[in-house]
Amino acid sequence: MSKEIIAIIGGPSSGKSTLLKKLEENGHVCYPEISREVTKEAQEKGIEQLFLTQPLLFSEMLLKGRIHQFEQANKELHNLIFIDRGIPDILAYMHFIGDEYPEAFHEACLNYKYTKIFFLPIWKEIYVSDQERYESYEQALEIEKHLIDTYKKYNYNVIEVPKDSVENRMQFIMDNLK
Repeated sequence: MSKEIIAIIGGPSSGKSTLLKKLEENGHVCYPEISREVTKEAQEKGIEQLFLTQPLLFSEMLLKGRIHQFEQANKELHNLIFIDRGIPDILAYMHFIGDEYPEAFHEACLNYKYTKIFFLPIWKEIYVSDQERYESYEQALEIEKHLIDTYKKYNYNVIEVPKDSVENRMQFIMDNLK
């Protein structure tokens, strides 16, 4: 079996973290979302929302972290690795706010290719705002559209995971990897 690096994507409150936790509990290698770490680090330095105040700096930090995750995943002894969000997510969020970004962002999307992309749609019943999540539900829906458009731009087949129990969502993914 060749190395498979799978990105789990979706807007805020789509169940990504819960699904990845379940995959990990079932023995799969999973890499966490790093944007919360970057946001918390900035908040500790007094910057409430780094993405809103310095979106390019925030995005550069994410790009560096996501490239590092991808490279680490490639070194894993396991052949199946799940990652919470991929490199194209960064561009989708930049498109959402209408910001420009250096060519290196585009090049990273071309150079670091995921095997498959599983998309979790926003789920209004589980939508929650917190200290790291600033988006309204309506903004989250717009981000979701940018995510899908950006991944398709890089020729990914975006596989939508149905809204269901975490066990059934995990089974859906596993069935689609066979």
